[in-house]
Amino acid sequence: MVRYANPGAVEWVESGGGPLIAIPEVVLPFWAGADGDDLFSDYDRACEVDGLIGLLPVGDTRALVLGDEPASTAFLPEHGIFVRWCAADSEDALLARIPAALEAAEWEPEVQWDVPGAVVLFDAAWPGNESARTDRLRVALEPGRYTVRAAYVEPGPEVWLGLVHVRRTED
Repeated sequence: MVRYANPGAVEWVESGGGPLIAIPEVVLPFWAGADGDDLFSDYDRACEVDGLIGLLPVGDTRALVLGDEPASTAFLPEHGIFVRWCAADSEDALLARIPAALEAAEWEPEVQWDVPGAVVLFDAAWPGNESARTDRLRVALEPGRYTVRAAYVEPGPEVWLGLVHVRRTED
């Protein structure tokens, strides 16, 4: 986990170059990452996600792939968003633009994500059982159905970011 400010306003997760994935904790052992004997690994499946987000089967549920580019990513629970740092001079500059980014966002089509509980965000190349050895972030989500949408936003000069909004759907 990376902290950019001192002491760091939020915790950021980075990848080695591929997509990040948010996997429900209960199915972490089922994610093989780039490992395995198969010619088409879980990591390969994550890399094939076209667009900013996508869902992949893992065990008896699905994981959320944050596609497009391997940007440093944090979760801001007060907004219910994963924020992806594409360009900004500082963490403070990026975080200050979040309200403007949310207002200006032109959201891509939504997906519905059934979540059995907390998820872990990490580099999709890592096997789930070994994710504790890399940058990772636990996001406490209540079990239920979530509407997920994504946008790429340039809310100010030299501040570019991706947003992945995760909103609990009313039962």
